[in-house]
Order: sequence, then C-alpha cells, then structure tokens
Amino acid sequence: MRLLSAAAVATMASLSLARPAAGQPPDPSRKWEILDNSFLIEESFNQERGVVQNIFSWTRDPGGGWGASFTQEWPAPGTAHQLSYTLPFAAISDATGWGDVFLNYRYQLLEESGSVPAIAPRVSVILPTGRSEDGLGAGTYGIQFNLAASKQYGDFYVHGNAGFTWRPDIQRTPSLGASGIWRAAPMLNLMLEAVVALDESAIVSPGVRRGFNFGDHQLVVGAAVPFTRAAGDTSTALLAYVSYELPFSR
Repeated sequence: MRLLSAAAVATMASLSLARPAAGQPPDPSRKWEILDNSFLIEESFNQERGVVQNIFSWTRDPGGGWGASFTQEWPAPGTAHQLSYTLPFAAISDATGWGDVFLNYRYQLLEESGSVPAIAPRVSVILPTGRSEDGLGAGTYGIQFNLAASKQYGDFYVHGNAGFTWRPDIQRTPSLGASGIWRAAPMLNLMLEAVVALDESAIVSPGVRRGFNFGDHQLVVGAAVPFTRAAGDTSTALLAYVSYELPFSR
C-alpha cells in the first residue's frame, strides 16, 4: 500500500540531474530493474527471500499540511507470503501525531509469466492509533482488502487495483486504481497513476522514479504531483518517495 506524501526539493533535483546508465535505451525483453516502487498503486510483487524493503513517503499540500508514512515489507519467508506494517504520521491544522496503523498480509497468488499477469491479494487490519478528535484517525478498527494485478508489455508496465475499506458504522468504501509506467531508461521510469475512492475522491498523479544499485542493495527515489478531486474542489500536492531494499540474511 502506498500513502500520499510531500516532495523535497533536493529529491526532485536529484531526479532531474540523474542520467541513465551508459545513456542506452533498455531492452524491451529484459526483466525490469525497478519493481514494487509505485507511489499510490500497489504492484503485485512480494519481497524476495532474504530481502527487506523500507519505504518512506511524504506529501505536502498547498495549505501547509503534510502527511508521512513508513512501511516495512518482509518475506514470510519466501515470495508466496509477505508481512508488512505501515506507520503514518501527519500534521493537520493545529494537530500533529500518529495516524491509524496498518498491519498487512499479502499472498502471491500468481507470478507473471507469458500472457499471465502477476496477481497478489492483500488484507490489512487497521488499528485506531490516531487521535480521532484531531482528525488523525477514525477512532475505530477496520479492515482493508486489495487485489493487485501487474503485467509487463516491453518497456511498459500496467498495474490495476480493486479494493474495499470497512470500518464499523463509519466507512464502506470501494476503490479502483490503475497505473502505466514507462521504462525510459534501465533505472529511470516515468509514471501516471490514478486512484478513485467511489463517492469520495479521485486522484491523478504524474510522477518519476529513479533507481540506484549498490551491490545487492537498491535505492529508489521518486517525486510526483497528485491532483485530487473531492467535494467539488480540486487540489494539488507534492509527493516525495524513498525506498531502500537490502538483504537481512544469506
């Protein structure tokens, strides 16, 4: 799962100045060098055995409010099962504090092969850890379901999400999402993501991500500009993303 977050100027500058390795276009038939690093859409690839992923995102809106999240994903113990948690933190109006924590389990139902997409359903338990009186949480437990599908078409990847969030007496929200990602260079992707929470909001977010490999470690940085339509108004935010994958066992 992916939460909105705020862009740092330094991150955006590093993206614009980064050059693709050797300046060569990628081979459309080769495996992608950057996976599972979308900002708003969930890609259907679980963590590899022995590799942990740390994800930090931060979004700032024009009014000065911001939200951040930290997600850590673990194989359990291989790619078939994945456990993760998401810790949100936000500043809304005069309130600053933790949001509602997500505990996540995802199953790799299908791995991508030939004409078959990768498919991974997820279920999350939402804990009411945010102060509801300050708008930082919902004040009740909840459950979220999501089904993610991903398919490569040469230098393009297409992802789709279908989900549902339920909190007793408060929320019953279905959601749909999709993204298209273009591999402009082996370690540079241009992105367009869209998420619709039915009867609540719609988000369209163009973005870019850049990867760096250091041996068996991978750093991915990204930035995006989400446009949100909700309650008859349209707002624009800035989003920054950082992911760091590293081995934890041999």
